[in-house]
Amino acid sequence: MASASRAPGRLPIWLGLALVVIVLDQYTKTLIIGSLQLHDVRPVTSFFNIVRAHNLGAAFSFLADASGWQRWFFIVLGLLASGLMVWMLVGHGSQTLFCLSIALILGGAVGNVVDRILHGHVVDFLQFRFALLEPIFRGGYFPSFNVADAAITLGAIGLIADELRRVRQSKG
Repeated sequence: MASASRAPGRLPIWLGLALVVIVLDQYTKTLIIGSLQLHDVRPVTSFFNIVRAHNLGAAFSFLADASGWQRWFFIVLGLLASGLMVWMLVGHGSQTLFCLSIALILGGAVGNVVDRILHGHVVDFLQFRFALLEPIFRGGYFPSFNVADAAITLGAIGLIADELRRVRQSKG
């Protein structure tokens, strides 16, 4: 009999959520590639633009200026991390917030790996500008990102919330 923490019947739900993130991410990137040229900017509000940017690196363009090896490094890293996340989903299927968070991160990671395989870079298109960011980012523009990045960020926030909840419960 499977342990309660495994909940193998819930794995398709978590993998389905990851697949939704991948499809939404790739669909939006396809729309951007089909409608904007590289570096095009379409203002939406005073603080939000739709842009087309290519990121050869990782978060905040980390390693973007490397000589090309980073593409394969991030593909391999993304695939290894994805395998680890599937294993975590199998082992912790009954922990809803944990699995929701891991599924979001998994979908985002795979979405960006698909970009690296197909294009050699990640397509970013969401750009926000806030005056309070000017000391950190030139012009106050937060680095452009995409649906995959947003899912990874939401998943990371969920993991932090899950751990804080777990710590609070262990103290009570």
